[in-house]
Amino acid sequence: MSRIEPGHWSFSVGFDILPGSGPFFFLLALLVYMLVTGLDSVVFLLQTLSDPRLTSPMYFFLQNLSFVDLVYTTTTIPNMLAGFLMDQLTISIPGCFLQMYFFTQLAVTGRAILTVMAYDRYLAVCNPLRYTAIMTRSVRMLLVTGAWSFGLLCTLPPRVLAFLRPYCGPNMVRHSWCDLSSVRTLACADTSIDNVLSLSFAMVALLTTGVLILTSYFLIATSMYQMGVPERLKAFSTCAAHLTVVSISYSAASFVYISYRVGNFSSEVRIIVSVLYSALTPFLNPMIYSLRNKDLKGAGGVMNDAL
Repeated sequence: MSRIEPGHWSFSVGFDILPGSGPFFFLLALLVYMLVTGLDSVVFLLQTLSDPRLTSPMYFFLQNLSFVDLVYTTTTIPNMLAGFLMDQLTISIPGCFLQMYFFTQLAVTGRAILTVMAYDRYLAVCNPLRYTAIMTRSVRMLLVTGAWSFGLLCTLPPRVLAFLRPYCGPNMVRHSWCDLSSVRTLACADTSIDNVLSLSFAMVALLTTGVLILTSYFLIATSMYQMGVPERLKAFSTCAAHLTVVSISYSAASFVYISYRVGNFSSEVRIIVSVLYSALTPFLNPMIYSLRNKDLKGAGGVMNDAL
């Protein structure tokens, strides 16, 4: 292994269980990245900004979710692609922490936007007559600003504390990108406080958004119980795409969390799970919303164009 430059860390992608599989995973990750960027940018960022039929608050939130997914995958997958083809990939220490921060911040922001969208679905189903009056442009901007601020506040303190730690040793990050848990193993100090702080903010991020989403859908379910069958089916159709995306996102996040906390998972399995998680939800989000939404399917055959 070649010498690492001072002030830099290198990555060990960790597919030792599959020798010679780097080119295969490179092509697979490249295909997924092209699909994610194509779907998110063409299906939503361009189509919802250009098609006058797609101007409701829901599409405004979808634009923000698509932007988050687009930047989220760009923070890690290009770096991962290079790692699949190189024995050693280096990154500056400040660059490593910037990547670490943006990756986690965008993940939390995405869940916060899903929470805002759950509130939007609650208003659409439970208070349709006042929906337009409540969900004004200023309210939408305030909700999205709150979602981005929540992502900032929940992820910044653990990363700042990690950045201030002294580091020594082989300077080898056992991951495809600068993952906080992998970087923390390089610290030359006791990281017990770091673990507690990181876990606390992670629980705040997951539980706050999760409880608010569950509350929104509990109120929606209560309202649907009092509806007739046609209204109930219409309400379910209104929420189906969002509910599907939320279920996939939180299920995948829970599996990643378990893989890091259970000791009998190898580092290779953790890396594979993290890679799948980082690409799965951004890939599925635009497909689910497009397939479930008549306006998007009818807006110039956008799905066919994107694919």
